[in-house]
Amino acid sequence: MPNRVHCAHILVKTEKEAKIILERLRKGEKFSKIAKEVSICPSGKRRGDLGSFSRGKMVREFEKAAFVLKKGQLSPIVKTKFGYHIIRRLE
Repeated sequence: MPNRVHCAHILVKTEKEAKIILERLRKGEKFSKIAKEVSICPSGKRRGDLGSFSRGKMVREFEKAAFVLKKGQLSPIVKTKFGYHIIRRLE
């Protein structure tokens, strides 16, 4: 397991929205475009880029999903207290 990961994410309020976005991504739409268009997180302005972070910096559910991803891989939908995330590992 890595000590740091570089990830981007898309955050939305509902699971329904997240499912639609995941389908769009699977059909080949660009993650960065969708993040900028729909993410409710301030990172959306940076195309979802959260930068590099270490363990203990994100909420548990988010961190658990982010640290198992391989470069370029998308997470399943991750629910946290902030909403519903789709995470992509960038590094």
